[in-house]
Amino acid sequence: MAINYDALIQDALDLKADYAAIAQVSQIRFVEDFRKACEQNTCGKYNTNWVCPPAVGDFAELKSRACRYKEGMLFQTVHQLARTFDWRGMVAAGKAHEGVFRDILAMVKGKHKLEDILPLKAGACEICPRCSYLDREPCRFPDQALASVESYGIDVMHLEKACGIPYYNGKNTLSYVGLILFNL
Repeated sequence: MAINYDALIQDALDLKADYAAIAQVSQIRFVEDFRKACEQNTCGKYNTNWVCPPAVGDFAELKSRACRYKEGMLFQTVHQLARTFDWRGMVAAGKAHEGVFRDILAMVKGKHKLEDILPLKAGACEICPRCSYLDREPCRFPDQALASVESYGIDVMHLEKACGIPYYNGKNTLSYVGLILFNL
């Protein structure tokens, strides 16, 4: 199956991504030390859900899973904040990005008919108010619960640079990424 990369990128931009590019998996730098931020519970989600460490899997396993793919689409949303530490703006930006991510994922599966994919989002899964992981029960929504680029130890700054996407987008902005790996 052939895919029109220009159309895929344009569709992502039309769905409110600010930047989008095709990334080769060979361009991804996996850094095990990035997982230490997870272990230090920087975001407060460590050991709280199925798609964050440690439940999502160990670094080597995740790297191996990602490296089974050849390429993917990296995209970024950029959000303006009222000030540097605008907490409400950050939360709203995260929700807006999640919506854009889900729309792009649906487009990739529907319009572009890509089936062999690995979607990686920004941040922890927040589908359920309380993850079933905490109750030692299976995930209630395994088709919707998605791991993050952070949990895979992906050096986002390096990948964005390799793809020509800016990492820094100006004062009082917050940027989120999504990465959908695929095989044709």
